Amino acid sequence: MDVFGKVLKDHYLGRQKGKLWLHNSYGSPEDMPVDIFYRNKFEISELESIAIDLCKGKTLDIGAGVGSHALILQNKGIDVTAIEISEVACDIMQKRGVKKVVNKDIFQFEGEQFDTILMMMNGIGLCGDMEGLERFLEYLKKLIVPGGQIIFDSSDIAYLYKSDDFISSNYYGEISYQYEYQSIKGNWFKWLYVDFNSLEQIANKLGWDCELIFEDDMDQFLVRMVLVEG
Repeated sequence: MDVFGKVLKDHYLGRQKGKLWLHNSYGSPEDMPVDIFYRNKFEISELESIAIDLCKGKTLDIGAGVGSHALILQNKGIDVTAIEISEVACDIMQKRGVKKVVNKDIFQFEGEQFDTILMMMNGIGLCGDMEGLERFLEYLKKLIVPGGQIIFDSSDIAYLYKSDDFISSNYYGEISYQYEYQSIKGNWFKWLYVDFNSLEQIANKLGWDCELIFEDDMDQFLVRMVLVEG
């Protein structure tokens, strides 16, 4: 069941009853505010605002949720396509006014190329793990025009661990999550948080130039990546 889609729909219709809980592999469940997915241009963070201003040309918003960033871009006159795996979220996006909505897994999307690929709210996390990150960055080469850019944010979550808590067998930013709403639990899924140095090493190895654009005081950072020609 699409637990995340259910709470998004209930919130959109004004009938949300209960909290959205996010179970994780590193500690206690967290209460996740659903209204964060419905913010407007006055409510997004400084990091997100910078990312939006960097977008240019034909833009693909990956993991668009209910379309908050896509709507801001659209209102700025940007030709934006919003891709989202949740059918419920896609329906909400269309009702909210997003013009171009694609309900697909990003790895099933092809045939178009974009000047900008945007992934907000740690959208790069969909890679799941470091191996998945390499596959994803290689796949994105098919979707970007020469000289195009990828813009996304991530976090260095080393602060969650004590020095003796790090597991040597896997990267510390590889996390597992599970949504729970109204006592209904979804499937566990993998999510990746990658520190900038590790990201830059992988990106450079795969032919991407990786630039740190902004870093806040919460260990979140914004990057811009461009494929090195030749």
